[in-house]
Amino acid sequence: MASISPRVERRRASRVLIRIPIKVFSNDFAGQRIHASAEAVAVSRFGALLRAPLDPALGAILEILNGLNEQAKEFRVIRVVTTTQDGLFELGVEMIQPTTAFWGIHFPTEAPRTDA
Repeated sequence: MASISPRVERRRASRVLIRIPIKVFSNDFAGQRIHASAEAVAVSRFGALLRAPLDPALGAILEILNGLNEQAKEFRVIRVVTTTQDGLFELGVEMIQPTTAFWGIHFPTEAPRTDA
């Protein structure tokens, strides 16, 4: 008899639910530079969940400008989901070169995970 095990979420760091205004810069399919106002809705020391009016390809590199501190960093798109809100997309992104200061939040030090 097969057993059903609960799904274990394996993230490198915990997320903070927050709303941070951002600008997203990228290139369209023709190579033209595009930008859009968007919002980070969850952040971690390694990445974020964004709501944006862009539909980038998985693996695309985006430049994100934090609207609160005017810092910019490059992120890689690792997830794209169409939402039902005003043509927005939920983008899972990871920082190319992680830094703890980009979001302006102090992330607590986390103990290494020991789940099997």
